[in-house]
Amino acid sequence: MNKTEYLNRLDEQKKIQELMKGDKYTLNFHLIPPSGWLNDPNGLCQFNGVNHIYYQYTPFNATWGMKLWGHYTTKDWITYKEYEPFIFSDIEDDRDGVYSGSAFIKNNEFYFYYTGNVKHTDKKYDYISAGREQNTILIKSKDGFTYKEKKTLLKNIDYPKNMSCHVRDPQIFEKNDNYYMVLGARDLDDVGCILIYQSKDLENWDYHMTLTTPEKFGYMWECPNIIEISGQTFLICCPQGVEQQGIDYANIYQCGYFPLELDLEKKEYKFGDFIELDRGFDIYAPQTFLDENNRRILIGWMGIPDADYTNQPTIDKGWQHALTLPRELKANGKKIYQLPLEEYKKLRGEVQKTLDCSAKNVELNFEFTTCKNFNLTLRDSISLTYDGYIFTLDLEKCGFGRKIRSVKLKNLIDIQIFLDNSSIEIFLNSGEKVFTSRCYSKNLEANPKFYGEYTLNDFKWYELKKFEILK
Repeated sequence: MNKTEYLNRLDEQKKIQELMKGDKYTLNFHLIPPSGWLNDPNGLCQFNGVNHIYYQYTPFNATWGMKLWGHYTTKDWITYKEYEPFIFSDIEDDRDGVYSGSAFIKNNEFYFYYTGNVKHTDKKYDYISAGREQNTILIKSKDGFTYKEKKTLLKNIDYPKNMSCHVRDPQIFEKNDNYYMVLGARDLDDVGCILIYQSKDLENWDYHMTLTTPEKFGYMWECPNIIEISGQTFLICCPQGVEQQGIDYANIYQCGYFPLELDLEKKEYKFGDFIELDRGFDIYAPQTFLDENNRRILIGWMGIPDADYTNQPTIDKGWQHALTLPRELKANGKKIYQLPLEEYKKLRGEVQKTLDCSAKNVELNFEFTTCKNFNLTLRDSISLTYDGYIFTLDLEKCGFGRKIRSVKLKNLIDIQIFLDNSSIEIFLNSGEKVFTSRCYSKNLEANPKFYGEYTLNDFKWYELKKFEILK
């Protein structure tokens, strides 16, 4: 879809937006698509005090379709501005979709890298070993809003010969006067892996090395980020094809990280154990960036591909999916902790200490002195339980197919919950474990009730204001 085709369909978009009005499940402090479908966050960056949030976007269909890059900006994470799509599918090398990618800023210029999707239909293909192009494309921009041309940097022939047609989602980082591009991949033996390319000028790239686990861990690794926090290197990625093990790896596709020892000069590496980044139902394709305060910020897609549960209430209103709360990442040894951004405290109303919580959009905070077990019910069909060993989220009837997700937890110290009209995000033990999920309760009042064997050091809650989106 090129820009002209998009502009010719704006009346169609207005009809969808009319349908969206008054939807009780519209989110108040999460970004949703202006219409249609949203998935992966892309191109996250901060430039001259402005945070740019691009995302996978299908404006005219709430279930699937041609992908563009939508665009929001914010200076304070409370007030946002919406723009028309930034990247359209308008050259041969991205004719079937502008797929995921990232931004890198150098010398006051944006370098956007993304995957251009091409799907051949001249004959029957398996679309794994043949029939698909995954082209790595570069756009340079002075302002993050305009660009003059697209340049294809890598095509299937430029990837190692043992790769399938699935190589995508470029991310760039700089190390020791070199630039490195990280790509998620699937080889011809159906082994998930990461490709790393090297460059001196951000435009000419040479294959450098491949990362994978000693034993197969899924058939495809999507949306990779190699990052460093407090001196510890991590690989965040989304492995597909990992079988469930008890309460672990319960989603169809995984979202997590490996602690990583990586020597780029010697081309040596060692993975630690894979850790799930989030234990909820709706989390995928997270992307991170460093802001101007040197905070490592993560935003994820509050959704997941190919799930067997639905978002039918919002599909019926012409839209689907959202982005997670932005989170600051901290390292605790070889573990990543996630904390909601400090800026979100600006959404808080007056602090409340009573159990009378009839508000719909709230932040709830529990701090325990001791906790042997705990049971909390919210709204009409959300329950959280802790038995001294396992913490569980049960969405009962409001999950639309979502049922139970759990995590092992040695002790429960605190719980922070953000409850929006159709989402819940739960941060345990100051971000040690996180649950992110969509939920569709009939009654949206929080109405918390809790009991168990515990001693509370503190309980408080805040009604949260809606953030503002400027057109």
